[in-house]
Order: sequence, then C-alpha cells, then structure tokens
Amino acid sequence: MTREVQRDPESMISRRTLVHGLAIAAGATVVGSGGALAQQASEAAPPSTITSPPRDFGPGGAPTTYFWDPDIIAVDPSFNNLAQPNTAIERLHTGLLWAEGPAWSAQGRYLLWSDIPNNRQMRWSEDDGRVTVFRAPSNNSNGNSFDFQGRQLSCEHLTRRVVRYEHDGTASVLADNFNGKKLNSPNDVVAHPDGSYWFTDPPYGGQLYEGEPDVAGGPSNAGGKLNPRIGQPAGFVPGKRELPTNCYRIDPSGRLDLVVSEDQVPDPNGLAFSPDYKKLYVASTGKGPGDTGPGGKGDMSVFDVGADNKLSNQKRFSDFMIDGVKCGPDGVRCDVNGNVWVSSNAGRHVGYSGVTVWTPDGKLLGRIRLPEVCGNICFGGPKRNRLFMAASQSLYAVYTATQGAGPG
Repeated sequence: MTREVQRDPESMISRRTLVHGLAIAAGATVVGSGGALAQQASEAAPPSTITSPPRDFGPGGAPTTYFWDPDIIAVDPSFNNLAQPNTAIERLHTGLLWAEGPAWSAQGRYLLWSDIPNNRQMRWSEDDGRVTVFRAPSNNSNGNSFDFQGRQLSCEHLTRRVVRYEHDGTASVLADNFNGKKLNSPNDVVAHPDGSYWFTDPPYGGQLYEGEPDVAGGPSNAGGKLNPRIGQPAGFVPGKRELPTNCYRIDPSGRLDLVVSEDQVPDPNGLAFSPDYKKLYVASTGKGPGDTGPGGKGDMSVFDVGADNKLSNQKRFSDFMIDGVKCGPDGVRCDVNGNVWVSSNAGRHVGYSGVTVWTPDGKLLGRIRLPEVCGNICFGGPKRNRLFMAASQSLYAVYTATQGAGPG
C-alpha cells in the first residue's frame, strides 16, 4: 500500500511567510501551522477529480484554492522537489476521440499530438493557447516526437510505418517493413543522439477505430466480416499482421534492427531513454485486437544500453499496482534527474488515472490525478518544465519543478 503524504507548509518558508504576513495585514485570521495542508474542519475542501461533484478543469471552473493542487499527490516527500507549488492542472482542450502522442516543438513553441480515430494531428500554440488542426489526414498517427534536428517523427497506424517530416516540407519513410514483412502498427518513437530512432510495434492499429483491420483471415479480422477498404481512398491496399510485436532501432544508414523481441516485452507501447541514454524503458500494455501472442501484463521493463546499441540486463521496473489498483502504463518520459513519468490507465478506478512518477530504481514518488484515462505525456514549454498529458478526449498540462530530458 502506498501512503500519500501531506505537504508541510513550513517547508515552503518564504512563500508561506509572505502569505501569513499579508493575511495579518488584512486582519484575517491565520490558521496555525501545526498541521499540514489537510483541510481544517472549518474549511471547504478544494474540489478534486475524485470529489462529488468533481472539479471543473475548464477555463470557467473554480481555481485551485490551496497552495498545492489537490490532484497532485506526494506519495513520498521527495516528490515536493519535482511538483511545482501554486500551479494548477489545466485542461487546454477537449472534444477529441482519443488523444495520443504529444510532442513539443522547441523551435515552433507548439505542442503537437494525435487524435487517432479522427485521423488528424492537432496543434496547441504556446503564444496564444489556440488549438488548430495541424495535419489531416494523418494516416491515423499515434506516437510523435522531434529529433535532435527538430524534425517531426510520426508513427502511423494506417500505413504501418514510421515517417519523418523534413525541413523542406517533404516526408521520408523511415521504416515500413522488417525482413520483407510489413510492420504491425508503429506506436511510439524516440530519437537517440547517434542519429538512430527507436520505436515499438504493437498490434493496436489493427482496430477498426484506430487504423485498419487486417484483410480477411488476419488476426484482427479472422472471420472476414470487416471490410478494411471502407472509408479509405481509392487504390488503398489493406495489409495483414505478419510480425510479432517487437521493438526496433532504425540505424542512421537506414538499416532496421530488432532490439527487443515479443518474448522479452510483449505488446510494447511507450518507450524512453534515461537522460544519459544508458537505459531504455519499455512499457508493455494489454493484448491488441486478435492478439494470439503472450500479450502484455501492464508492466514496464528497463534495459541497459551498451555502446554497441545492444540491450542487456532486462529487469522489471514496476508492475504499476498502486493501492491495489492497476495503473496501466502507456507513454513514458524521463526528467533530467532520471525520474520516470508514466501515463496511467486505471480504467474505472476514479482517482488513479493520470500520471505516476517514479525514481530510476522504481520507487513511487507521486501521482497526478486526471478525470480521464491518460494515454501519453511529454515535457514542453519554453523552459521544458511543463508536463503535457494527452488523456482520452482532452489535453491537460501542469507546470513542474523539473525539466524533461531529451527533445520532443
């Protein structure tokens, strides 16, 4: 069982002292400092995602009335060094079908993400908060990222490939097959300083909702009742899942190497490097459509990355059981100190979907509660200290007291 600790206001000396002084000047009654931020009996508890009625995350909702957002939970006191006081979780946009793959463009100062079933990519502009359609159709893109040269990378479900958008506006196909067999549905991609790209290839794009089902007889269309050409342009040629669910590395030369097999991490999903690129974290999610393989267990593995780009010493990072609730991992990012930030899918367990935060050794530090299942996350903003969370139908953000590691 985890224990969510209350934050001691005395640990925030300068801020709390200022507030205390202003309150005296105004003739207000100041509550004694013996307790933590637990609400006193005479105070109204701030609304949170688990209160009834729950808080309103929209621009017209009531502000967070306490020093710490009530849905930013410190499980370990050290989380206070990562969470930013006096900032609130914000819902930046809603009205999506399934939000995924957020990525931050440092040059453009905008957040890009996928709305997979709507077959489009969206953009939130940092300068004025405007949300527009960035790319449509997007080939049911899922994961996005930016490499060290600022070029956008996208994993496409429909076309079963990884693409890169060049600075001149052209698009390059980085990978669409392995040993002559079509990829399943690339899901998440990260750049490495050596110029390579690493990506996962689970089967989730085989869903009618998020991509295209297999041709008749394929794993996601075994009975042949679905017509994968409906809704697609003329000349569209549907595919069939032919490969296990693996992870791959795209060498700068263009060569595609298998780095994690389905036997090691079935149904791989989100992945991220540690800040020094000596460790690789790979989330394993549940079974995809028509999945006949082992299927993921909702956990995460961590590997050592050798100088030869070979992975070794696989360990289970966490089973993501928190208070008896499965907080299924999906997207993952590391901060500059190596802490691991992971999106959480807790299903109908209200108060456990959102984000979980861990030390590099797998110790739970804190949680961010959202009213929706969170699919993926990234750090962004001009200082890369803002956590963006793509959660079901909405996009959320919150400032932190740390920075994300790596681009995108």
